[in-house]
Amino acid sequence: MMYYATEYLSPLGKVTMACDEEEHLVGLWLKGQKHFLATLSENPVYRDDMSVFAQTKDWLNRYFAGEQPASEELSLSPAGGEFRQDVWGILCRIPYGQVVTYGEIAKRIAEKRGLQSMSSQAVGGAVGHNPISIIIPCHRVVGSGGSLTGYAGGVENKIKLLKLEGVDTGRFFVPKGSISM
Repeated sequence: MMYYATEYLSPLGKVTMACDEEEHLVGLWLKGQKHFLATLSENPVYRDDMSVFAQTKDWLNRYFAGEQPASEELSLSPAGGEFRQDVWGILCRIPYGQVVTYGEIAKRIAEKRGLQSMSSQAVGGAVGHNPISIIIPCHRVVGSGGSLTGYAGGVENKIKLLKLEGVDTGRFFVPKGSISM
């Protein structure tokens, strides 16, 4: 499988996006983000003329202008197993301006699978490995009690994205020892 990549200059800095041969968006990472390009089986070829990149840049322009484009507008194809796909699907249904906890997502997954419970830590792992940042809104997930943890793009960027979406971030806190980028 061939992968293609391009870059976009966002208010948060440089963003790298990748697509597959069928022009499905397979990745979108902030500069310095954990797991950068990790879901690609080979290095991408940099190419700016893919239509999915134009669509994604338009989506991002509207998003950073304060609009609320839907993730369904883009052809997304994040690589991951069934569990991660289930978690990422839940992320896409978190409305703008709202947050959920890892525990709430774990309860939804447990219900869907007919289980008594599900590990919040397992959910955290899936959220943290989301390969399509911003569009699959993992920044809308917070720890229990309002801790701002677990954003591979850095806590400062998580706060900026939440503020852009109208979330009152004053009710949250950054845990001591949290590493941010």
